[in-house]
Amino acid sequence: MTSAFDDLSPQQQALVDQWLPSAIVEKNHSWGLVSTTVLEVTHAGSRFIVKAGGEDDHHLQRELHAHHHWLEPWTSRGRAPTLVHASADAKLLVTRYLPGDLVLGSAHADEPSTYRQAGDLLALLHAQTVVTDDDYERRENEKSLGWLGQPHRIAATTVQRLQAEIAAWPTPPATLVPTHGDWQPRNWLSCDDVVSVIDFGRAAMRPAFTDFARLAAQDFRRDPKLEAAFLDGYGTDPREKAAWYRNRVREAIGTTAWAYRVGDEPFEDQGHRMIAEAFSSKSR
Repeated sequence: MTSAFDDLSPQQQALVDQWLPSAIVEKNHSWGLVSTTVLEVTHAGSRFIVKAGGEDDHHLQRELHAHHHWLEPWTSRGRAPTLVHASADAKLLVTRYLPGDLVLGSAHADEPSTYRQAGDLLALLHAQTVVTDDDYERRENEKSLGWLGQPHRIAATTVQRLQAEIAAWPTPPATLVPTHGDWQPRNWLSCDDVVSVIDFGRAAMRPAFTDFARLAAQDFRRDPKLEAAFLDGYGTDPREKAAWYRNRVREAIGTTAWAYRVGDEPFEDQGHRMIAEAFSSKSR
């Protein structure tokens, strides 16, 4: 093992040795704010991604579930990485390396064609199965109230308004589909102008419009042409006004409190802006 594997647990290191003996780390793609380690490695002339969760990780199980149940519409087209090895117990997986550069920070992040492809890919994911959940809205309200009960820098008067609003919200049955959970250019790759998808650690059954949330707070906000292209690719707009507002508020709360917890001040600032903009949209 090279020293680049030191962030993996002994169990994880042993499994990588078993699955990819003498693998060489080419690049560390770990984000740094969470306990997940992501390594690009070579073995026997092929390239792989090794992804390992830390002790407090809750995302590898979701990622494995997505690989086993939801990614075939993408992997069959070469638009998502293929799972090669996995251990849920060790919080470890290995996928084949998917070529491409992150869309985030590249010229592709400003190209409507990128968003049209992303909309088309998302529609494939969402179309696989649909369920009705009578308790989804109540659970999400409880999560938001839980965030508000943790340390954060949301103003006390704003917290009071948020708590009062959430307490008054209806909790109708929700239509859920498989969602990515972090659908934005940070998790898209572009290779020869073809968009692919990575990182399924937040994949879960949710309303389809929840996968619009990160884009609406960032990319759609700065360029309406990107939103129009995305909707063209997706085929419809599932954002019913009242449910979309509730989701915007929940996303804003979670963004602000989570970013404060991990020390990501720019993302925390975005969360405060999201709260203000959600309130503003309701008054219009």
